[in-house]
Amino acid sequence: MKISIAKRSGFCMGVRRAVDIVFEASNRYTEPIYTFGPLIHNPQVMALLGEKGISVIDSIPKEGSGIVIIRAHGVPPDTVERLEKAGFKVIDATCPRVIKVQTIIARHFAQGFASIIIGDSEHPEVVGLMGYAGDKGVVVNSLEGVKQLPVFEKAIVVAQTTQSTALFEQIRTWIEENHPHYKVFNTICPSTRERQTETARLAGEVDAMVVVGGYTSGNTRRLASICTESGKPVFHVETSEQLDKKSLGTFDHVGVTAGASTPDWIIKEPRCSGAARLRCPMF
Repeated sequence: MKISIAKRSGFCMGVRRAVDIVFEASNRYTEPIYTFGPLIHNPQVMALLGEKGISVIDSIPKEGSGIVIIRAHGVPPDTVERLEKAGFKVIDATCPRVIKVQTIIARHFAQGFASIIIGDSEHPEVVGLMGYAGDKGVVVNSLEGVKQLPVFEKAIVVAQTTQSTALFEQIRTWIEENHPHYKVFNTICPSTRERQTETARLAGEVDAMVVVGGYTSGNTRRLASICTESGKPVFHVETSEQLDKKSLGTFDHVGVTAGASTPDWIIKEPRCSGAARLRCPMF
């Protein structure tokens, strides 16, 4: 069997930066370390962080102590204020690409613009972005959703950084034709665009695709969807143990791609396990 691995597989810049920040903090501080929500959407990485004594908190207590690291997806601005007021030291690991979108929304909110965010309303990045849009933010995840919105006097259109490029371009075209006074910002991360393009190309060249990444990872699910659109069989797994090896054995050429929160050691399956994985190249 021939196996082709997409070059743009695994950690993106923002995720790698967040993981580096967490491990640097664990080596620097003696206080308890927490992440506000899962650092990234990968259960295997989160399990390793747990082995290092790094815990997850999902709500803000009245009083607390230790270090809280803001995950790559970012949070609403008042979350940081509330964490600091509770007594935590906050370290911001928000992806710079996400910060750029937050800045665009905040600047235009101050000028009276509504913000139309193309994304998944429950995704933590979008929840964070809505915090910068105030009472002028709306989230849609389809062209039909955009069409049903009221007409705004002033509005900007931005995208969740891991959104589908095809969907965004479809919406951008409709906006330009029907609401040319809106300001459209293509805020999809370049890494996401390249990863989706390469995945589509690879899926067209192979007999089947394996997509590696967390089942709750939005960008990984989008890669699986792109592969499905090619008409080829798709296997979305988190680890090699979940592969249907019998079915895969019937194909001559298999392509492999992975989400932005999937570490190299899962894609390539080096012979290390448990705490030993902390010595793998990703760390």
